[in-house]
Amino acid sequence: MKNQHIQTLAVLSFAVLLIAFTNNKKDTVITTPKPIKDKHWRFEKKPVWQDDFSVGNRVDTSKWTFETGGHGWGNHELQYYTAGANSLVANGNLIITAKKENFSGSNYTSSRMVTKGKGDWLYGRFEVRAKLPKGKGTWPAIWMLSSDNSYGGWPASGEIDIMEHVGFDTNNIHSTVHTNAYNGMKGTQRSGEKLVAGAIDDFHLYRVDWTPYAIRGFIDNVQYFEFVNENTNTDSWPFNKRFHMILNIAVGGDWGGKKGVDPTAFPTSMEVDYVRVYKMIE
Repeated sequence: MKNQHIQTLAVLSFAVLLIAFTNNKKDTVITTPKPIKDKHWRFEKKPVWQDDFSVGNRVDTSKWTFETGGHGWGNHELQYYTAGANSLVANGNLIITAKKENFSGSNYTSSRMVTKGKGDWLYGRFEVRAKLPKGKGTWPAIWMLSSDNSYGGWPASGEIDIMEHVGFDTNNIHSTVHTNAYNGMKGTQRSGEKLVAGAIDDFHLYRVDWTPYAIRGFIDNVQYFEFVNENTNTDSWPFNKRFHMILNIAVGGDWGGKKGVDPTAFPTSMEVDYVRVYKMIE
C-alpha cells in the first residue's frame, strides 16, 4: 500500500507539473505584431494651418517662435540663432539669412523658427515651397520634432526631416526619419535622397504625408521616400504623438561642415514662399 500510495503521489505530482508547464508555455508564446493596414488616407483640401508670408515685413510671432543660442545644437554647429535679426518677410516670401559675423561667441548667425505651442499636429500633409541657400558649409532644413517628448529625449520621441540639404553636395535633397531604432548616431536612419536641378536657384515644393501607416517624402509632388510603420514598438515608430515644424539654416556641424565652411559664401539665404498643413481625414 505504501508503494502504491507513493506511485499515486508521483503520478499526481507529474500531472501538476505538466499542467503548470503547459500554462506557462502558453503565457510565453510570442505573437508577430499585425502590420498596420494602409487605408490610403486622404487629406482635407483646405489647410488647417498656414503661413503665406504675404502680410507686412516681419515674421508672424503668433505662428512662429525664434529659438536662440550658440551651443552647437548637438551637432557642433557654428551659428548663433538670433531672436529674429536673421529673418524677415519681403515680396511675399520669408527670408532666413545666415551671416558671417561675430555674435555672442559665435562666428556666424542665423535663424531657427519653430511652431511649437502655436502649431502642433498628429498626422497630416505638410508642404513647404522653398528655394535653398548656396555655399559650402550651409545646412538648411525643413523638419519636425515631437512637441511633448512623450518617449524621452532625441531620438526616442522621433524626428521627421521633410527636407535637408548640405552645401557641399549641391542639389541633393534628403528626407529622413530618426527613432531609437533608426537614427544617425547608429547609422541606421531611414532616408531617401533625390537630385533636384536648380534647388538653390528655383523654388520647389517639399512635402511629407504622415499617416498611421507610413511617412512619405515628396518633391514637387513626386514621391521618393517611404518609411512604413512596423507596428513593433515606439523604438521604431514613435510617430503617434504631436509634432511641430522647424525652419532653419545651420552653419557647419557634423554633416553640414563635413567638407569645411566657405566664409565667402555668406550671407546666403533660404526663401520660403509658403508653409501649409492639411489635416488627415480619419
